[in-house]
Amino acid sequence: MPLWGGIEAGGTKFVCAVGTGPDDLRAQVRFPTTTPDDSIGRAIEFFERQQQEKEPLAGVGIASFGPVDPNPDSPTFGYITTTPKSGWAHTDLAGTVRRALRVPVGFDTDVNGAALGERRWGAARGLDTFVYLTVGTGIGGGGMVGGKLIHGLLHPEMGHFRIPHDRERDPFDGVCPYHGDCLEGLATGPALEARWGRPGEKLPVHHPAWELEADYLALGVVSIICILSPQRVILGGGVMKQRHLFPLVRRRVQELLNGYLHAPAILDRIDDYVVPPALGSRAGVLGAIALARHHS
Repeated sequence: MPLWGGIEAGGTKFVCAVGTGPDDLRAQVRFPTTTPDDSIGRAIEFFERQQQEKEPLAGVGIASFGPVDPNPDSPTFGYITTTPKSGWAHTDLAGTVRRALRVPVGFDTDVNGAALGERRWGAARGLDTFVYLTVGTGIGGGGMVGGKLIHGLLHPEMGHFRIPHDRERDPFDGVCPYHGDCLEGLATGPALEARWGRPGEKLPVHHPAWELEADYLALGVVSIICILSPQRVILGGGVMKQRHLFPLVRRRVQELLNGYLHAPAILDRIDDYVVPPALGSRAGVLGAIALARHHS
């Protein structure tokens, strides 16, 4: 089987790997996201070294933080566009990699990449309509409808839903630089830390932070369910490593829907409907490899 490369280009770290899938990763490296020249350069050096030591790559997939331009017909295809991350706006990520390595490059959002990986090898196998929502430094959503990755005008921005904000219960203004108290502004890891003074992983299980967090996430999930009717919702990212959040979110999803959707998956099997990624922390880089295979 051909050898593929994958780049999970995150706002805080890059993860690069070569292989064919979850049972065959030949090499992997991770490093902090710094400047575009440094981070992209280190990724290219990794793949050049792997090609010298192993075999030529059939293609590279890039699953990137955004916003990005995933439209192959656009003159800025493969660019990170209006990101608030300092120094990265309007960066030609895919084109730089393609020109350096001279291989086909698949490019999409980090969450669409992770969704594709989960569809091929993980929690979405056998499904054609599902959503992958990542909750970490930011909140992003991707997935498939009818077996095709969701694009459209640009790509989904599920973290920027405007959700109900009870300011008596939660006077926190939110951390989103564009919208303040959108879902991302209220429920990311940075929002947890800014609101409570400690990162989420240092808050005890019974801290009131978690009921509030579950409420916000459930409001987002219910909106997605009503709009896209996914067969499963996968919740990944650093915040969701706090596994005690899952039962809180599941219960609140059922309460908010209030029996309106007569779907056994939600009414009777919610534990199998709102789930963590089966690929765990490897979902991003494996999704990038899946993008390479999908587009080459």
